Amino acid sequence: MCGSNGRISGVVVEDQLTKQTFIVKANIPVNARRDCPVNTLYRRAVANLLLTERYGKTFGGAALAHFIGAIDQGTTSTRFIVFDRSGRTVAISQKEHEQIYPKPGWVEHNAEEIWQNTRAVIPEAMAKANLRPCDLAAIGITNQRETTVIWNRKTGKPVTNALVWQDTRVGDYVRELAESGGQDRFRSKTGLPLTTYFSGLKIRWILEHIEGVRAAAEAGDVLFGNIDTFLVWHLTGGSQSGAHITDVTNASRTQLMDLNTLSWDAEILETFGIPQVMLPTIRSSSEMYGTAKERAVEDVAISGILGDQQAALVGQTCFEPGEAKNTYGTGCFLLMNTGTRKIDSKSGLLSTVGYKLGDQPPHYALEGSIAITGALVQWVRDNLGLIEKSSDIESLARTVDDNGGLYFVPAFSGLYAPYWKDNARGVIAGLTRYANKGHIARAVLEATAFQTRDVVEAMEKDSGIKLDVLRADGGMVVDDLLMQFQADILDRPVIRPVTTDATTALGAAYAAGLAVGYFTDLKDLRANWAVDRTWKPNLTNGKRDEMYKLWKRAVSKSFNWVD
Repeated sequence: MCGSNGRISGVVVEDQLTKQTFIVKANIPVNARRDCPVNTLYRRAVANLLLTERYGKTFGGAALAHFIGAIDQGTTSTRFIVFDRSGRTVAISQKEHEQIYPKPGWVEHNAEEIWQNTRAVIPEAMAKANLRPCDLAAIGITNQRETTVIWNRKTGKPVTNALVWQDTRVGDYVRELAESGGQDRFRSKTGLPLTTYFSGLKIRWILEHIEGVRAAAEAGDVLFGNIDTFLVWHLTGGSQSGAHITDVTNASRTQLMDLNTLSWDAEILETFGIPQVMLPTIRSSSEMYGTAKERAVEDVAISGILGDQQAALVGQTCFEPGEAKNTYGTGCFLLMNTGTRKIDSKSGLLSTVGYKLGDQPPHYALEGSIAITGALVQWVRDNLGLIEKSSDIESLARTVDDNGGLYFVPAFSGLYAPYWKDNARGVIAGLTRYANKGHIARAVLEATAFQTRDVVEAMEKDSGIKLDVLRADGGMVVDDLLMQFQADILDRPVIRPVTTDATTALGAAYAAGLAVGYFTDLKDLRANWAVDRTWKPNLTNGKRDEMYKLWKRAVSKSFNWVD
């Protein structure tokens, strides 16, 4: 029944937990969105009241929505994915964006193209499942980290292309700062070495090379953000009411945030020459940031943000210290949860924030970042033309029994963890006339596994924890040959979960859902995780040691290639 004042006065409902029917009398206001049937709002409001009265717990309408959404903005594409409560994908839409290479070592994206792609994939995915905004409990966002955007506060337009995390143009800044304080001069605060990877020096480059931007930044007329910040600002109203925020995981990748205080560090900002007024407010990874203004998801809560690799950590439900995951994508990123204790790496890894759920203490992580893995397969496809599509790499590699003595070190933009050699460049070692394209394909896949072992050894040394198994996700884990070799070279099992290519998006959805009560607690999330396949090592110790020794020799040949 509905009273004349647009309030629920009484409804017959069924308690879904006991299957008993009740007549609930209430006086609950209905503030209906124009696209939500009033009876849907009746059910939600009454169910909320019933659950509160019977179980002593407040449930928002979001807890009773059927689905939750996630924007997954990656290095090569943007996706919007809708999940149900069990973590199953209900609908998905995806658009790729242009990769821009103006000069050797420079990598750019058009941030406006990314925003327009985001606006396109959201309604497409919603339409595929015939969903309305009221069907979504909330939206989470996960994003390529470090990629740097500066835009005009009034127009919302970027002042230049985004500088992608792979971009190396700030090498001179790195050398200049390292000369006066060493490569680790900021590591105690930020957990990060001086390198071209992070956002801070990319901001400085834009301020110093794009005319008028520094003056505009000092006047508060332009804003900085990684992709998460840029998207949230636009989604929540842009120049009219946009929230200029980021979460702790993305902030931890700028090299501007103190990991101990979770705030911007004034000393580093001064050293880099960056006005704090242009920086976003740092928030937790799971809380209400605002509501969406886009019509397809109008008024839906934006309540979760995680950088892509931290999102995968959450999506893989690695909530206990010592649990780790490796995401096999454009690059490889291995993260180990270290709990509420920040571990300062002595072995070339990064100390970073794993996640912070609302008011709870932050959980930290050790990270090993590998720049080129899946991107190497794309290079073989696009630059060498050895395969037509990326998935063909496995069948080509299976035409031979081994790598034929070939070792491929893909240091296209230097080497990341655990080496941090910006002056390294790619090397193919061990070539003889015996080698053919099958051997090259096999060496390409093995390069990913070898680099992962480099990081695992460093991680175990830093943490004092030996990994029992490695949880794997990302686009490359469908390659059975790669996964078997990964288990072989690590000498431990590799596990592929049921959800593999949407783990980052799922992690963002989990963070958003926890904030609005769609998920109750971490137990809910763990219950969704399931194993699809496990690979066990099947290589003799002698062969494993021999191959890894040759890999390390090949890596050494890539060092100091450029001045």
